Amino acid sequence: MLIEGVDYYINEDGNYVFTEAYHLKRGNCCKNKCLHCPWHYGRGKKTKRIKK
Repeated sequence: MLIEGVDYYINEDGNYVFTEAYHLKRGNCCKNKCLHCPWHYGRGKKTKRIKK
């Protein structure tokens, strides 16, 4: 059973977005470059932004 606000939320476009907690419960990466992927699949390394 999915719990809104814990496992997913609905963004401003009306799409369901799974949270990091959901992905960790699921236990593996689906390789779809999810926004909250705890395995960071498909995303490059984070770079620090310097404020001007």
